[in-house]
Amino acid sequence: MLILSIESSCDETSVAVTSERKVLSNIVATQIAEHRLYGGVVPEIASRRHTEAISGVCKAALSEAGVTFGDIDAVAVTFAPGLIGALLVGVNYAKGLSAALGVELIPVHHLRAHIAANYIDSDLKPPFLCLTVSGGNTIITEVKDYTSFNPIGGTADDAAGECFDKVARALGLSYPGGVTLDKIAAAPDDKAYPLPVPKTAGEYDFSFSGLKTAAVNLIHNYSQRGEEIDVAVLAGTLRHRVCGILTEKTLAAARALGYKTLALAGGVSANSELRQMLSDECKKSGVKLYLPELKYCGDNAAMVGVAGYYEYLSGNTATLDLNAAATMPIDYR
Repeated sequence: MLILSIESSCDETSVAVTSERKVLSNIVATQIAEHRLYGGVVPEIASRRHTEAISGVCKAALSEAGVTFGDIDAVAVTFAPGLIGALLVGVNYAKGLSAALGVELIPVHHLRAHIAANYIDSDLKPPFLCLTVSGGNTIITEVKDYTSFNPIGGTADDAAGECFDKVARALGLSYPGGVTLDKIAAAPDDKAYPLPVPKTAGEYDFSFSGLKTAAVNLIHNYSQRGEEIDVAVLAGTLRHRVCGILTEKTLAAARALGYKTLALAGGVSANSELRQMLSDECKKSGVKLYLPELKYCGDNAAMVGVAGYYEYLSGNTATLDLNAAATMPIDYR
């Protein structure tokens, strides 16, 4: 079964052709260079660039896969959550293709797609526990089956990626801030730069707003006193604190719920310390850890196609009245 999949939830226009878990092509047109001028994603610009790029990206994906529109059996598309204008570009393009080709339309939840990135070129099968971390989401989910999800913990305010991005911006690092912060981070120094450990009401919930504010205030205080801050050390200290919180709570959840298989997903799954810390702690605990390939950590259509395959098998298809949604829980159906 060949699925043509579309991803346009933020600032990456991506189209892929997949066959079950196999990726035949995965083309990504990024807008990073343009949004870097503004220090972050400008939704209106993102939507316009998706509109300009999507047709060409689709043709490139078909060409790389060595197939034509006539070979496609279904069209999958990210419909939620994300920037509403950006999502609508992909959803409307997908609906047009579905109608023109006379094939099924498959709606795919963005976070489910990130989890499905772990299925590409791996033997991972549910049930397992997954930590999904990005600029907009931080969530621990029981993956009971390919289309059955039970969130057991999430962020009460800012996501981990949001914390990285905003502190990076305060440090004067280039966009995307979290990626740059990870690259320049040095060994942490909690004595030089003490940062709080946020408390949450839920045992497996997260809170990064206070940590973000504390780091930004620390940067501003140094500036107001005319003192120079060691950017690399503060970056490393923040990274170590965030990764420690993510790792500790996820492993605690795995122990409490009896999971011996764990997966990491989302844009922040590319963070070098998080990958290393989770790997080390999973080895100590006898937990098998699955990590997505770095090229599938960010937004891409290949993961949408793989998730779409399992949604199709479960009977989750859509009609041409499919709409996009800026927010949508991972266990929406």
